[in-house]
Amino acid sequence: MRRIIAAEAAAISAIDINDAYERALEALYICEGKVVATGMGKAGLVARKLAVTLSSTGTPAVFVHPGEAAHGDLGMIAEGDCIVAFSTSGKTREVIEALELSRNLGSGTIIGVTSHPDSDLRRVSDIVLDMGDVKEPCPLGLTPSASTAVMYAISDALALTLMERKGVTKHEYGLRHHGGYLGRMARTDNE
Repeated sequence: MRRIIAAEAAAISAIDINDAYERALEALYICEGKVVATGMGKAGLVARKLAVTLSSTGTPAVFVHPGEAAHGDLGMIAEGDCIVAFSTSGKTREVIEALELSRNLGSGTIIGVTSHPDSDLRRVSDIVLDMGDVKEPCPLGLTPSASTAVMYAISDALALTLMERKGVTKHEYGLRHHGGYLGRMARTDNE
């Protein structure tokens, strides 16, 4: 267990935060529409989490499942929306197809989060956030764990830095996240 946790921590620590990250943050900051997060499989779970984190921290966002996009959900994408797409391989057909077709709907900046240097996601993205060369600690070298840890770290860094840049207050956070423990904590200073 320690080996797996250490491998995931090392993969996160190895992320090269370069100017592409600043460009991605700026694109999300000036986005005229909403942020659309997408990904398939485990990457899709990361994309869902990004959408809900952005929504609760002051940036309207939705998740679009790339498989469902082919059956009408692509219509959730509107002119001026920015897209953040997650795919370790960057070769997932449904993701690439949804991104290519989103251009017909007037989508704005596409930010791709990927690891493989030969990925199609790099080709269709305006900005690429490189995950680095991630080695999965799975005994088979297959189960996504270090790669999803890297994706989660990248998505959290984007969402929380964007929240800070927008100057979202505890009160504003509480307006979006009013329930549960966090809702009570957000209201504590405001009551």
